Amino acid sequence: MMVLASLPMYDLEPLRDATDAWWRALAQAFRERGLENVPVRLDRADRHDHWSSRDLLLSQTCGWPLVNAFAGRLRLLATPRYDVPCCQGSDYCSLILVRHTSRVAELDDLRGLRAAINGADSHSGYNALRATIAPLASAGTFFGDVLVSGSHQGSLAMVAQGTADVCAVDCVSFALMQETMPDATEGVRVLATTRCAPALPYVTAAQRGDDEVEALREGLLAAASDPRLDDVRRRLRLKGFAILPLEAYDRISAFVAMARDCGYPEVA
Repeated sequence: MMVLASLPMYDLEPLRDATDAWWRALAQAFRERGLENVPVRLDRADRHDHWSSRDLLLSQTCGWPLVNAFAGRLRLLATPRYDVPCCQGSDYCSLILVRHTSRVAELDDLRGLRAAINGADSHSGYNALRATIAPLASAGTFFGDVLVSGSHQGSLAMVAQGTADVCAVDCVSFALMQETMPDATEGVRVLATTRCAPALPYVTAAQRGDDEVEALREGLLAAASDPRLDDVRRRLRLKGFAILPLEAYDRISAFVAMARDCGYPEVA
């Protein structure tokens, strides 16, 4: 039986060794709790294929796919707590960023300018930005153009280089890039922050039984408190986990509803 494991959401190249070390520790913790066929290494193929698979053991997804495109196909395990200034407990937010030299001083100054989004399935780069801009939109539009970058790093590059004027990047991604890839964040500054939502969840396939889910949660919590992993967790900015009900992620759906109620159903 092929079992899948992936941790794609903060898998920056300079942190690959830390991510792999974190997985090795998790895998050992899972085996110690009786789980079988635990993968030796992470799979870095298409994350959407992983999230769709009945063979998924562990992954990390964005909260928006969890309650939207992959609702009913993924089971929530735990929500990470990150050691990042804009995080509050197991909540995080997005930073709305402009070029360092931009004259933009407030959100309304962005009217008619160009926005970069990483993708329309992203809470931090799209959904949170949409909800923040929605009260300012007129007849369903606000920006002069919307460009798709494919990644937070790509959005930052577009803003820094002047291809776009603004983007939204989740605060954990920005902190990790600021520490490990400073060139990626040097040309931008924070204009505003979005409202908070639960951080990017650790998940398993919806078909996993309660006993398996309990073993996975126990393994996550054990690795999160293992002093031998202090350096790995520090590099990943990971402080621990919160066990939240799935309903906690209704707050992400509320971003969608608020934008819709403002007549701003898409970033435009």
